[in-house]
Amino acid sequence: MSYLTDNQNNDYLLMGNEAIARGALEGGVNVASGYPGTPSSEIIETLSSVAKERNLYVEWSINEKVALEVAASASFAGLRTMCVMKQNGVNVASDFLLHLASSGTRGGMVLVACDDPGALSSVNEGESRPFARLVEIPLLEPGDFQEAKDITKWAFDLSEEIRNIVMIRSVTRMSHASGNVRYEQLPDTNAKADFRFDGPLSDPETGPVVSMIVGASELQHGPQQEKIKKAAEIFEDCPFNTYEGPEKPELLIITSSACTLYSREAISLLNVKDRVGILKLATTWPLPPRLIKKYLSVTDRILVVEEVLPILEENIKILAAEMAHEIGPKTFYGKNAGNIPSVGELNPDIVVSALSTILDVRDEGVSESFAKEAAALIKTGAPVRGLTMCPGCPHRASLWSIHNALEMDGRKGFVCGDIGCYVAGLWPGGFNTVKTLHSMGSGSGIAGGFGKLRQFGMDQPVLSICGDSTFFHAAMPALANAIHHKSPFTMIILDNRGAAMTGFQPHPGTPVNAMGEDVPSLDIAEICRAMGATVEIRNPFDIEETQQTLHHLIEHQEGTKVLILDQACALSPERKDNPKYRMKVDEEICIGGNCGCNRLCTRIFGCPGLLWDEEKGVSKINDIMCTGCGVCADICPAGAIKREEVAEYVG
Repeated sequence: MSYLTDNQNNDYLLMGNEAIARGALEGGVNVASGYPGTPSSEIIETLSSVAKERNLYVEWSINEKVALEVAASASFAGLRTMCVMKQNGVNVASDFLLHLASSGTRGGMVLVACDDPGALSSVNEGESRPFARLVEIPLLEPGDFQEAKDITKWAFDLSEEIRNIVMIRSVTRMSHASGNVRYEQLPDTNAKADFRFDGPLSDPETGPVVSMIVGASELQHGPQQEKIKKAAEIFEDCPFNTYEGPEKPELLIITSSACTLYSREAISLLNVKDRVGILKLATTWPLPPRLIKKYLSVTDRILVVEEVLPILEENIKILAAEMAHEIGPKTFYGKNAGNIPSVGELNPDIVVSALSTILDVRDEGVSESFAKEAAALIKTGAPVRGLTMCPGCPHRASLWSIHNALEMDGRKGFVCGDIGCYVAGLWPGGFNTVKTLHSMGSGSGIAGGFGKLRQFGMDQPVLSICGDSTFFHAAMPALANAIHHKSPFTMIILDNRGAAMTGFQPHPGTPVNAMGEDVPSLDIAEICRAMGATVEIRNPFDIEETQQTLHHLIEHQEGTKVLILDQACALSPERKDNPKYRMKVDEEICIGGNCGCNRLCTRIFGCPGLLWDEEKGVSKINDIMCTGCGVCADICPAGAIKREEVAEYVG
């Protein structure tokens, strides 16, 4: 396995997340924990694949806060440890992160937060960078794939030098793109855990580990601020902060992370290497003031290129204002000036446009030619298809039944959504079933709140949906709260037996852990019953029974109810290449676009395993994509879709 080789003579093509994992291995990581979330998941996946060979403990935790606590325990015992999450997860972990930054760490501890500019796989493009300043810890941002590996390794040393957690921020195009990486030697794995607690309270190495000494903040907050000052001093000579360009540039670009690559390409496309310099910062909080002063002094115009919010830009402006008597007035370009957008991903074309305006140079048709090529490809490419779920997805069947049950009930009932593949329930691909969508677990919390509004005349049925992993992550407290306060809503748990959206990572309801070891699985139904909820379990592929159960639960007005719709994800190992039915369309019966159907299966139900045959005017099965779930046979009003049991089916 290439992750474990000590060959230092070859370059290895690694995804950014794999490079971060290799950096952790070279840094001597002993314990790694996290919660799956794109674009971060591959880091823990990579480390779990070599856990036995490297004597690691690797864990997919129940949520990000617990993951950070698990990792911190290893640091307190003197081990090197890493915690991994996406940007939304930092919000979940922030409660403990605030306290951990105050108590400090012992063994090197690194928090990797992978942001998602453009919200390519998220419900928002929230920033993790402000947390570093908020809790007063160092922030590092690798600018390419080699740095992703090297900075991660260095971060463990930095953490132990300042005795505090260090944060690394990646972004989607750093985490999921690939590049060449050269390895260094892997260390021994003979670390021994030893938690010392017999020293005085004020001794960070041998005393109890606490986040604040009550009534004496200066004994802990003061040293915490000294740590961040020490980090700033170390950053002055950080080898990962680099400058390229003329000695006295006409314009200075200050940038970090993947934006470094965009900036280099934009300069090359416009052929302005002799006019523009790039100061690439890997240490974006705290900023190294002397280094910043050195490069602000060589030019009067500065463009800050970053994703998403103008955080780096504003921090540099603060330093520039403090140094104004020495470096003179400066003109800044970037997000606040409107040169760079404050939403979405950046790309070389955006930087080209900014440089063209600032330098008054002609964009040599880069953007126009790209747009023309893209437009031409769109005309000849695949047909437009709205956001939908996979063929045979149990969530499509679940949302179909939920939508129809609420329509037949007729009291304007609605569903409070959650984070998972079922966010498609907001759109036509999910029958516009979901009406609220926020953070993990909030669907059930909001539904529980709606359920208590009867005294104000609200009689609409209220439902929530969440996945099995989300149930353990954040929905259990919401359910407990609703049961305790007798909130009459129905929680629907879409149990597809793993964190399917991010790659089937295990959770407390599955029988294996991140390292493939057998572990006890927690029974969701029994947990809900023990809490005091009324619980029903149904197969969402049984449309009739599911809808009957929903009608019963919606009509039953008192108390909190739970319906578990239990069916494995269509892409899971147990269902993939294991169809239960062979589907076919009887063309003699199919009424297609005529009254009484109007292409219900392809136009409304929308499973990609169904196609519309324009020439014949009938539906047909896409044999390549169909997973044989059989649901379409139940929704066909004419009974034209037939299912035949597969003899080799393993159920």
